[in-house]
Amino acid sequence: MDNQKPVWVKAFGQAIGVTLYCGLVGMLFWKGNVIFGKVSNYFGPVAFLLLFSVSVMICGLLVFYQPYKLFFSGKKQQAADLVLHTAIYLFVFFLLFLFLAIILKVS
Repeated sequence: MDNQKPVWVKAFGQAIGVTLYCGLVGMLFWKGNVIFGKVSNYFGPVAFLLLFSVSVMICGLLVFYQPYKLFFSGKKQQAADLVLHTAIYLFVFFLLFLFLAIILKVS
């Protein structure tokens, strides 16, 4: 594998990248009214859809760019392993986030 990093290290990095990006977008949603004020016209929904489209592209690049390069350099099994490991890490981060949300809500 290029850069001689184990697949789980690359997958962890990709999952952390997606998680941090989602955290930034979540903050934008959480504090959007404070930052931008109330948006009651056409531009609010368009801005949301554009943010959604850009987010899909960014997350897709974070997760699939390295596997894409591996796949087309003939390392198909490594590409599949990287996608699978990244998905597992993302699921674990999701469960951790839910667990933290439950704990913080109960406290």
